[in-house]
Amino acid sequence: MALATRTDRRPSMARTVWDSTVGKKAIMAVSGLVMLLYLIAHMYGNLKIFFGPGTFNGYAHWLRTIGEPALHYEWALWIIRVVLVVSVVAHGVCAYQLSRRDLKARPVGYAHRKARTGYATRTMRWGGVILALFIVWHLLDLTTLTVNRNAEPGHPYQNVEATFHTWYGDVIYIVAMLALGLHIQHGFWSAAQTLGAGSATRDRALKITGTALAVLLTAGFIAVPVGVMAGIVH
Repeated sequence: MALATRTDRRPSMARTVWDSTVGKKAIMAVSGLVMLLYLIAHMYGNLKIFFGPGTFNGYAHWLRTIGEPALHYEWALWIIRVVLVVSVVAHGVCAYQLSRRDLKARPVGYAHRKARTGYATRTMRWGGVILALFIVWHLLDLTTLTVNRNAEPGHPYQNVEATFHTWYGDVIYIVAMLALGLHIQHGFWSAAQTLGAGSATRDRALKITGTALAVLLTAGFIAVPVGVMAGIVH
């Protein structure tokens, strides 16, 4: 009789977390919070445009020199970009896979589904799709300057102006920021629940915090195209 040569190997911790529904929700929560912190910093930087081209262009240059001389030019910026890409991809993949699992588990919708739950789920799904498409547009518009016809390489202030002097640039950006606000409003509370921060006593405070962050970020980001359209930024 031949001896059995196959050995049963236990899956790694990372694989176990990735394969489980709870693990995917945790990955979504952590990656979402990473992106939220970035968005707060990004909005703060964007608002410097109201202080003129010198301040805004100087800020853009500073971003590329963070960590010098320990880090080379743009290294810190590329580290941030890599972390963001990993967060966005992990967030999106987990959201898609959890959605597929949910559909397989409930092939026929509940007859008495709560309206708020259905609305929140649809908002998160469609909002995620809108934001994913916007990220691609945003990179082509203000990073590679591929779709920004009046862009000037090395002049971020002028490039932002050029974008928001077009009606489609304004519409795409504002619609995406509204979707972002709705995504944050529900996502912040959901992430807190997943990471164990939620409770009956903190539930109201978490929802208020999520709404406040959504309003703050939406208003802060939309202020830039509105400022260009109104002639405040020129």
